[in-house]
Amino acid sequence: MSLNIKASGEVVTVYLMGEIDHHTARSIREEIDAAIEFNMPSLLILDFDGVSFMDSSGIGLVMGRFRNLQKNKASLSITNLPPNIYKVMKLSGIEKLAKIEKGA
Repeated sequence: MSLNIKASGEVVTVYLMGEIDHHTARSIREEIDAAIEFNMPSLLILDFDGVSFMDSSGIGLVMGRFRNLQKNKASLSITNLPPNIYKVMKLSGIEKLAKIEKGA
């Protein structure tokens, strides 16, 4: 798993690539949290276009970032979800916390 973080104004975009599972979730979480703390964004975008697999650790990752953002009244958007991961996100109820968009 790798990620690329870009900050522009009050928006931080995280481009996720590879697999999100219990082995990778901790390092992803730490990098995203550091970017949130440093940039204090009003919007965090998680771009899942490059994610090939996600287990329940991915749901926990997203929910934790949502709670982290709430401290500063910031928003979360999840974009470019592959169809299988989009389905898991919908079933988990994440769309009640964040805007989610299916990828192409």
